[in-house]
Amino acid sequence: MLQLDAESLYAELRQGVRSLLVPDAALVGIWSGGAWLAERLQADLGLPGRHGVISSTLHRDDFGSRGLASGTDATDLPFAIEGRHILLIDDVLYTGRTIRAVVNELFDFGRPASVTLAVLVDRGGRELPIAAAFAAARIVLPSRQRLSLARSDDGGLRFDLRESN
Repeated sequence: MLQLDAESLYAELRQGVRSLLVPDAALVGIWSGGAWLAERLQADLGLPGRHGVISSTLHRDDFGSRGLASGTDATDLPFAIEGRHILLIDDVLYTGRTIRAVVNELFDFGRPASVTLAVLVDRGGRELPIAAAFAAARIVLPSRQRLSLARSDDGGLRFDLRESN
């Protein structure tokens, strides 16, 4: 059985994000696991201001079959996007479709100078030409398995691995 220590991987992600930061960069976490990570990174790295949160819901290519999911109103970008370096944070990178949708949503708010992606886990299985500049772990999982980040009441992180239909 796959054993991933989310807290240890978070420590690696923190170091990776530190190396990707450029002046005037803003952290934007993808709802929900990426948002939890961005919130923690903003505090742990002592970055000024607030992190942003973005939802993929309205730009998903499977919107017709999924409908409105939780996180629809999750997009909160408390800074200007235009000309800003955006460091996009997510928990698990899989097909790349969520990232595509999020980038579309981001451009609804302006044209960033750059968008860089950092993830906790890259599980392979890409369907689109999208890659993370930093991944704390790279693993391979069967397509029938779903890996997601969970957060406890005290803010601790762990992974849930489930079989999907």
